[in-house]
Amino acid sequence: GSFLLGKWLRIPLHTVPLCSAVVDVTIQDYVADVASELIYRNKSLISTEVLFVFPLGPQMAIYSFQARSKDAKIQAMLQDEPQQLHEATGGWEDMEYLQDQSEYPGEVFACLLGTLSPGREVVVTLRYVQELLREPDGAARFVLPPTLHPYTPVYGETFALPSAMFLLAAWNCHTDKLPYSLLLTTSLQSPRGVAYVHANFNLSPLIYTSQDCSTAQVSLAGSPPSQHDLELVVHFGEPTSFSAVVEKGDPEAPTGSLLGDPMVLVTLAPSIPEAVPGQPQSGEFIFLLDTTFLEHAQVPPQTREQDGDSLLFLLKSLPLGCYFNIYCYGETSVGIYPQSVEYTQDNLIEAMQRIPSTGSNLGDTNLLGTLRSIYNTPRPCGHTRQLFLFMAGLPPDKEAIAAEVCRHHNSHRCFSFFFSEDSAALAVALARETGGEATYVSSDNSMTAVVLKCLKQALKPAAEGISLSWTLPHGLEAEVLGGTPQSIFQGQHSLLYVQIHGQAQDTTVAKGAMTLQYSLDGQDVTHTIEFSLCPQGDGRLAGHRLAARCLLKRLSLEAVSGSGDEPRHRAVEISLTSGIICPFTSYVGVRTSQRVTWYQGPLALLPLRQSFVPCQVVELRGSSRVSSCYPVSLWVPPGWLTAACTSWLALRRLAHGIAALPQQGACSKACKPPPSVSALKYVDPTTFVLCSPTFGPWFTKAIAECQELVALQNVDGSWDLSSTLASVLELDEVEIKGKMPGEDMEPSVWATVLAVTWLNRKGKCYQDLCELLEAKAVTWLCSQTESQLEKCLEAANTLFGSSVKPSVFRL
Repeated sequence: GSFLLGKWLRIPLHTVPLCSAVVDVTIQDYVADVASELIYRNKSLISTEVLFVFPLGPQMAIYSFQARSKDAKIQAMLQDEPQQLHEATGGWEDMEYLQDQSEYPGEVFACLLGTLSPGREVVVTLRYVQELLREPDGAARFVLPPTLHPYTPVYGETFALPSAMFLLAAWNCHTDKLPYSLLLTTSLQSPRGVAYVHANFNLSPLIYTSQDCSTAQVSLAGSPPSQHDLELVVHFGEPTSFSAVVEKGDPEAPTGSLLGDPMVLVTLAPSIPEAVPGQPQSGEFIFLLDTTFLEHAQVPPQTREQDGDSLLFLLKSLPLGCYFNIYCYGETSVGIYPQSVEYTQDNLIEAMQRIPSTGSNLGDTNLLGTLRSIYNTPRPCGHTRQLFLFMAGLPPDKEAIAAEVCRHHNSHRCFSFFFSEDSAALAVALARETGGEATYVSSDNSMTAVVLKCLKQALKPAAEGISLSWTLPHGLEAEVLGGTPQSIFQGQHSLLYVQIHGQAQDTTVAKGAMTLQYSLDGQDVTHTIEFSLCPQGDGRLAGHRLAARCLLKRLSLEAVSGSGDEPRHRAVEISLTSGIICPFTSYVGVRTSQRVTWYQGPLALLPLRQSFVPCQVVELRGSSRVSSCYPVSLWVPPGWLTAACTSWLALRRLAHGIAALPQQGACSKACKPPPSVSALKYVDPTTFVLCSPTFGPWFTKAIAECQELVALQNVDGSWDLSSTLASVLELDEVEIKGKMPGEDMEPSVWATVLAVTWLNRKGKCYQDLCELLEAKAVTWLCSQTESQLEKCLEAANTLFGSSVKPSVFRL
């Protein structure tokens, strides 16, 4: 392990090996509570400055941390007034050097544990909760973080999280044997029953602890693998059904509080069949375009640029039966239409004519006003709203925008496309909050391709008009924290937290019921689920803490967007009582001395000595973002470094101060402000660049080859037989008409067969571009009773000299 001093100097740090890890996991449906105890021992001959760092996943929240040694104990505590706490604990400067330690960004919990003498041990106790991923078959997937199971990756692999920060977990990478012991036990709970468990490591036999198989236990058998994460997949008795699990409240918390009342964990996972491609489909599609996107999306295109027809491909690929609208946000917030209109040929032509030209001056971006205009416009009945948002830069009112989208997160889904690093955090936050996707559009990928990829996700069928009703004993009421989503799309699920208020007047009634109603493909569906009002549990309150995390996220957005003091006060109260951090609270490490060397009497007679140590949640920026305030280099003789190893923290501060001397005037404290109170997390767009597909020149050529054909297609999927179409197909119009099978054939049928055959010629691949367009065309052809598709395909193959198979036309 090593640290970055100044900008380039790395000081070797004697890492403290992990000796043993005891991890106890409780999984209740799709919620996990993890309690871990880690023992580290300094096996070197010199004292070592120890820093504990724990990366936080997007669905994870720490609620308890302490470290203890023979001399002292450090307890992480949440307190109000984060700015004052930063000053009291050494402030931002004590943690700022962490930010550029990893090329991967992310949020980490960090606590400076002080100096560990040779041969001494430190015991770290960490507890956190996490929402688990739901597999397509309904199973719950749990992955043990690398901090709790540090391992040597195989050649060519890298950790998904910043492994360079695991300062307490280093060993000789030339051996496959782990130098520590791991005891991993897992308790499983589900009212649907635990069917079976599988993992990528050796497991003990599954032991059921209840007759109805609703609770079970499993543990690690033997030594854990030394070259990969530990993954556990839990399969339930009814993988595609809905579930309701009641978690009892904290008996020590006040009745009526978030922790004091019972909490129902509701999982909504409708079974939604695949949609037939090209079929009419409901939905409201709204496109928010800024000036940068318009410069690349003119219809018809003024230049043959790579993404000249992105908007054209997008609009032509929409299904019949949907509604659409286009907003070009700038100084005004007016859409192409006052409200969304039905997707018809006339409406589409009119919309394309109304789109402003690239020379139009839209003024300063007014995305917030545009969003409010959309949310104030009623959506068509029975049509799920989805936004396609294109952002070139970061709007000045980003927090207010995030809060506005958060208020309406249950009523729509947002797919965001960003063109610059500045707008990455906002784009990702909007997509995550609404269950959509965020995509980075760079010069190395095709806007047309990435937009169409997201449209295919948006066209997946959904359960719509979701509503919940409750049957509870008189005196009890149910409150869905955060509200109920109006729709759930295929492949997605929704985890709701429902607080039960009040006192039951009839204590003999031991059950409640939840009735779920929704519409699927025009058919009404109803499910009723019973649950026990006398829940059993271990009192770890995983669901309550995740409910607190859910509430804090929304309250934080409201507070920082200027919604008054009430959201902030409530957020602070929930944060302090639940142990879950928010932008208005801060961790502080409290060190308590456990012994006094000169006094041999009872320790209780002396007041415990307390001091503060740096303990924060830090946003890692990634090595690509090195502040210009840092010096270019700083060289120190290696012998001096060895002598100063025991005073590593002092050395870092000294070197940092020396390096900053030449720039004292230009680089003041303003260059390193304390962390701002913001509900938006830092996101490095390089993450999206790496995972985004890169398309070569062949793809740009494919766009140019078929864009004119796409422009001629009607919204129902057909093509008209014309001289323009003949020119695009590189055929003579007279020849086309002469080869048409049968004089009584509808010309548009023949023209559509020719277009689809042309797209599927040998050596041509337009699948990613024209998959949706082609599906609409084939659906239209199959609806024509006298289409004579087989004869048409045979004639078209002869005309093009191709060998397109009948399966393309579903024959």
